[in-house]
Amino acid sequence: MKYSTAATALLISAAAAAPTIDYTPPGGWESIKYPDGTGENLHEYPAPPGGWENVKYPPGTGENLPYYPPTGEAPKDCPAPPASPFKFTSTYHVVATPDQVVNGTTPTGGLEGAQGFYDLGINSDLDLICWSIKLTGFRGDYSSPADTATHIHEAAFGASGPPRIAFPNPVGNEQEAVSYGCQVGPFVTGLEGPDGNDTGLGFKVAEIEANPAGFFADVHSSLAVPGAVRGQLA
Repeated sequence: MKYSTAATALLISAAAAAPTIDYTPPGGWESIKYPDGTGENLHEYPAPPGGWENVKYPPGTGENLPYYPPTGEAPKDCPAPPASPFKFTSTYHVVATPDQVVNGTTPTGGLEGAQGFYDLGINSDLDLICWSIKLTGFRGDYSSPADTATHIHEAAFGASGPPRIAFPNPVGNEQEAVSYGCQVGPFVTGLEGPDGNDTGLGFKVAEIEANPAGFFADVHSSLAVPGAVRGQLA
């Protein structure tokens, strides 16, 4: 649709003459009285008797959140952050080698050229163990009657003993294979002991802290079933 010059001038003149609507009520917005129960006090946040800092909240509803005064000053009574589960009560670095592997008390030679690095962190308060395992030179397939072929066994140097903790097998290749993670008791190895129970039944990581020399880390290969590499925790 086209407008003539005269019509356009008339529209502009009419628009300019239109009154401006004022949406502010007489006395201002603060003068409006709202019916009870419809948010009538939303514009006011008076402090309760004794101040906000003395309000007692029911347990579990944020009662320990810090108090932030409206003046911009520093918060009062900020709670400390919760303790991290990765605070370890002990740590171990184990270098596992083929020459430490035994079958019973007889050295087997392990898997020549293989090596394992086990970094372990324990929190005995939580019965928690975290691990970072790296294997180099590992060959063959993982082989064990337990759920996995990567373990912590209970036995002194030069002796065999049952697995107490089973780790996920490292993943990679012959140059490098890795496994890492955390687990918390109760522990299960999947291997039945002489008493008919799982060899991890009732085991606590605090037992490692009490006698680290009585435990070793290892991994088993189809080319070295008694163990490819082994290393005592102390």
